Amino acid sequence: MKKGSEFIVKNTTPDEVFTLYDLSEEQKMMADAATEFVDREMWPVKDRFEKKDYALVEKLLREAGEMGFLGISIPEKYGGLGMDFVTAMLVCDRISGVTGSYATAYGAHTGIGTMPIFLYGTEEQKQEFLPKLATGEWIGAYCLTEPGAGSDANNAKTEAVPTEDGEYYMINGQKMWISNAGFAQSFVVFAKIKENGVKDKKLTAFLLKYDPENPNGIVLGEEEHKLGIRSSSTRQVFFNNTKVHKSMMLGQREEGLKIALNVLNIGRAKLAAGIVDSTRRVINESVRYAKERVQFKQPIIRFGAIREKLARMATIAFLSENAIYRMGKDVDDKITELRSQGLTESEAERKAFEDYAIEAAILKTFVSEAAQEISDEGIQIYGGMGFSEDTPMESFWRDARITRIYEGTNEINRLVIISMLLRKAFKGQLDLMTPAKEVVKELTGIPSFDRPDMSEPLADVKDMLDKLKKLFFMSAGAAVQKLGDKLIQNEMVVMDAADLLIQIYMLESSYLAVLKNKTKFPDKDFSIEEAMVRLAAVKAVENSASKAKEIVRNIATGDEQKMMELGIKRYTKWIETPDVIGLRNLIVDRLEYDEGYKFNGY
Repeated sequence: MKKGSEFIVKNTTPDEVFTLYDLSEEQKMMADAATEFVDREMWPVKDRFEKKDYALVEKLLREAGEMGFLGISIPEKYGGLGMDFVTAMLVCDRISGVTGSYATAYGAHTGIGTMPIFLYGTEEQKQEFLPKLATGEWIGAYCLTEPGAGSDANNAKTEAVPTEDGEYYMINGQKMWISNAGFAQSFVVFAKIKENGVKDKKLTAFLLKYDPENPNGIVLGEEEHKLGIRSSSTRQVFFNNTKVHKSMMLGQREEGLKIALNVLNIGRAKLAAGIVDSTRRVINESVRYAKERVQFKQPIIRFGAIREKLARMATIAFLSENAIYRMGKDVDDKITELRSQGLTESEAERKAFEDYAIEAAILKTFVSEAAQEISDEGIQIYGGMGFSEDTPMESFWRDARITRIYEGTNEINRLVIISMLLRKAFKGQLDLMTPAKEVVKELTGIPSFDRPDMSEPLADVKDMLDKLKKLFFMSAGAAVQKLGDKLIQNEMVVMDAADLLIQIYMLESSYLAVLKNKTKFPDKDFSIEEAMVRLAAVKAVENSASKAKEIVRNIATGDEQKMMELGIKRYTKWIETPDVIGLRNLIVDRLEYDEGYKFNGY
């Protein structure tokens, strides 16, 4: 059975990945229903989300609950629909594309606001909280971040002191940047228990109910005024002798950080899903405008500078889609495997999300940066009009900016990717040494002049993917060998290594998806999808060469450095270099013909 992060050491076959062409009829119906909901209720009033209309977001969240969209992942016995993770990702994708305000509120509720209870709650806690959260009767919020504890979550100062009879805890502290705080009834709160004057070293999680008529020491700060996601309720939350029964402890004592980190794995994956439809909409609006806007007696879509942007925007959106649904199905398969071994549903999901934590961090990092790039180029295509609030581009750009910060900054996610990979290797869960040794042997041996069979579809991309994996093991492997335990302290090297891994996973996901779809639909033309994969491969090779050089020049000198730089040249050399400009024109011709992004079954 597949394991998380083994894509770097094992060749995945096309039949092992899930694509959007594999969706069931039920999943398509859910996707269509979500799209119809946002096109009817959100797109016509998009301007209201830019005017801090928190009531609109709350209203639409509760309506989504009535339609079943808040309970996709919740078992039927707790009032949800009990559907798989792919479907949860799909609905999150389609329901989040109009505005980041709603995407943030929806993601916070269905992810970090609800899933900790399902994954770690007692049966009594689940029975009390989940039915209300699944239907939208209650809205969920998640209180982790503090003024002095952002990325360093365990540095939180909020305390929970047991009462003399031991039946309750009194919580005191301050939380900030709490999404949905303005209209939430359920809070997952993290604090350190302080007993007999001694404070625990690790966090503990608690469940709190909030009733404005009986606030129980909970005080909400004013709404934050933000660059983007303006109608997403974001407030500070203060706890002043807030009394919570011991039965509302979530999980075990001092298990809070573990809960927070594992739930973040879900949040990162769903954040990626919650971004991708906004990139499609930006592309569609950009294509429409570029066809309509005439300069120098022709539509600007005819100009190469604009075409380069559109081709790049479509390509990184395509990469995002394929990787998101590859990971979603891998998680579902892992859950099924673990359930067959006797684990409960919540235990299986906990372990599955933990196993695919690296892929979740990769998705969050790549897709959030893709959204920023796509929305930025959308503004550029619109020119001066893109800077105006009268067009949708500037709000997409502002909303995209936060995605590189929440659910762990992208810098933290890059560090997480490599630290988790090394942890798996040290635990014997992933064999990184064998391929690393093979690459060293290949570099110091007689070069092979064998050429791969280039008659297969995308054989040139497959050849480069194999080389990029060798490049990762050559540079990152040497960094591990040279720096040992000190590697993680050299953050710039670690982030370079993470970028190599990100490039590989994202490119491989689309390469495999296109091959699978070509086999599944032999009469369908996938030439434009192949063009996007090749264009992505060119960019991945360029980026990887740059990152590998940075690593090598930091850790090696003299003859060793020269040998490794020759290795970089070997592992980034195309057998047949693609015509990049030709690929771009093919992609934009299709965008123009289809009047927007119509790939992967759209």
